[in-house]
Amino acid sequence: MSKDQSYIKSVVARLSTDKPVRKTSYQVKGVLMREFPDDPIVPFINGSYRNDFLYPRVQVKILNEQIYFIGVKEGVESIESMVEKLDILNFGNITFKVESVDTEVCDDGLGSTDKTIQYKFLTPWIALNQINLKRYKALTDKDRLILLRRLLSQNIAFVGKEVGLTLEKRIFVDLSLESLQTNLMDEGKMGSFDGKFRTNFILPNFIGLGNGITKGYGVLFSQFNPIDFSLEELELANNQSDDHEPVGELPEGWEDEAIDPNDIPQSKRLKNSEKGKGTKEPNFNTSKYHSKTH
Repeated sequence: MSKDQSYIKSVVARLSTDKPVRKTSYQVKGVLMREFPDDPIVPFINGSYRNDFLYPRVQVKILNEQIYFIGVKEGVESIESMVEKLDILNFGNITFKVESVDTEVCDDGLGSTDKTIQYKFLTPWIALNQINLKRYKALTDKDRLILLRRLLSQNIAFVGKEVGLTLEKRIFVDLSLESLQTNLMDEGKMGSFDGKFRTNFILPNFIGLGNGITKGYGVLFSQFNPIDFSLEELELANNQSDDHEPVGELPEGWEDEAIDPNDIPQSKRLKNSEKGKGTKEPNFNTSKYHSKTH
């Protein structure tokens, strides 16, 4: 599989604990901030780097009642260091003993390719915000799919550009959703979807795409170059490749359906930062939110 650029380092670490973890990612981050207040990972999870890194460099997920730490680029070393220190996670009302940590570091886990890779969303992909949700409802099914493919392509391009890749190839997406009917979220202000997609872009397993990344939405998985933990990851993906190979060829004329990676909207947070006005959007990584029961 040919490459046309430098790739980005990533890491996935999965904790095996003595009990199933029925907590939220916010609660896990709250424990880390309380127990390791001076650790290098803290600025990545408490909002300090919110305007420095528009795409979260450290992500915490709860999947299959297990804790996953996913790091991209600047976040890799902090995760590698943190997981070596974790013996106990004390949530106050319950304590988890960390029995083992499985870590996989990938030096080429993010970047464009001349093949297509199949991914499955393990958690709902929140594609529609309040503005484009209204637009989506007025479209035909054909135009809905066109819009969603474009939005997902933009999600992918945003990640690549935000971690510093120079994207030259157009980004192709073939989207296969369980339904084009939206699952309304956030009191009807956002719309999510379940399904899978193929793209000519390599993405690290378990990172998030779309809206609500820090809340655990948009988590993806591919059997391409799978994380060699155990068969549990394959169970998480619900045998996603039973009808398609994880790696395939780009279809003829794919460029006509692909987007220019430079044709993506500028982040509102970046615009506000450039104006020196900050952002009115609440920072859900602050202690105010970690102290709440989710």
